[in-house]
Amino acid sequence: MIAKALGNIPLVDLKKESLRWEQVYKVLTEPKPDIVPTTGEIIWKKNKSTLYYHPAKEKKYQIPVFLVYSLLNKSYILDVGEGSSVVGGLTERGYDVYFLDWGSPEYEDSDITLDNYILDYLENGVKRALRHSGAKEISMIGYCLGGTIAAIFTSLTNLPIKNLVLATVPIDFSIGIVPDKWLKGLQKGTINFDRLSEVYGVIPSEIMYGMFRGLSPVYVSPWINLISRAHDGEYVKKWRRMDKWTKDSASFSGAAFKQLFNDLYKDNKLLKGELTIGGRKVDLKNIHCSFFVFSTSRDTLILEQQSLPIIDMVSSEDKTYEVFEGGHVSLALTGKFAIFADKWLCSRSQEI
Repeated sequence: MIAKALGNIPLVDLKKESLRWEQVYKVLTEPKPDIVPTTGEIIWKKNKSTLYYHPAKEKKYQIPVFLVYSLLNKSYILDVGEGSSVVGGLTERGYDVYFLDWGSPEYEDSDITLDNYILDYLENGVKRALRHSGAKEISMIGYCLGGTIAAIFTSLTNLPIKNLVLATVPIDFSIGIVPDKWLKGLQKGTINFDRLSEVYGVIPSEIMYGMFRGLSPVYVSPWINLISRAHDGEYVKKWRRMDKWTKDSASFSGAAFKQLFNDLYKDNKLLKGELTIGGRKVDLKNIHCSFFVFSTSRDTLILEQQSLPIIDMVSSEDKTYEVFEGGHVSLALTGKFAIFADKWLCSRSQEI
């Protein structure tokens, strides 16, 4: 009877289990991995922000790509090493890539607003990329809040934006991952971040990290994934890069922080057509270029419902909306981002 019962117990793969826990031990004890960026050069700087140029490995397209990431986190998540890099994936597929790293503001930058970032930093960065490339048009790709910024910019600028790609982009800020009571508190004004912004001037990276850690399971579930897949060396390599990034938060300008929470989260002005940047009203109907927006099925940071409204708000005749399998951060780390973007961009980027 005992032998029969034991026969129903699955055998343990001791080699696999030994490797699993050896890898977990290394993650807990070894220094964070170095991030090796895609080959490129700095072509422009403004204050703490840097514009990188990454040439295509074998250029296939005349129209280059300009990448915009969120202000809330450090942008190297889009270039975290071979096999995981959005930048590298696009250069491997034949695109010249321009990548704007916002940098982390310091105390002297406390009065930088969203208006400054969009009109003084992003617009001048795109101008520099156009001059450097010699291209007559450029494609813009925005990820997360970087997508919101890219959409606002495209609706305002006269620069030749040929294609606009937005990934996991928040447009409707009346919903989200914030607990309902917090969200209602923000909308009613009972929760207000003005005083926090005024006291600090620039919100420290430690506070930004604490906010995201408290709001999202993205900081908890990876440990479950690590333990279950620690026997896979390639997965562990990508996991360690992600872990380093999640704990390496950027600081945030106090003035921009106030705008973000008052104009977008509290008043939802972008969706309502009431947002003004540089004294001009932001109307997403002014977007006429070829347009592609996509969400991911397991996103725990930006819900699909937050992105959906924009597809009906833009005036583009050539527009596409899709949902892909994946999560918010894994979209960048698995290499899928470049695959999804290329599939749509390749026919719209003037093949050489």
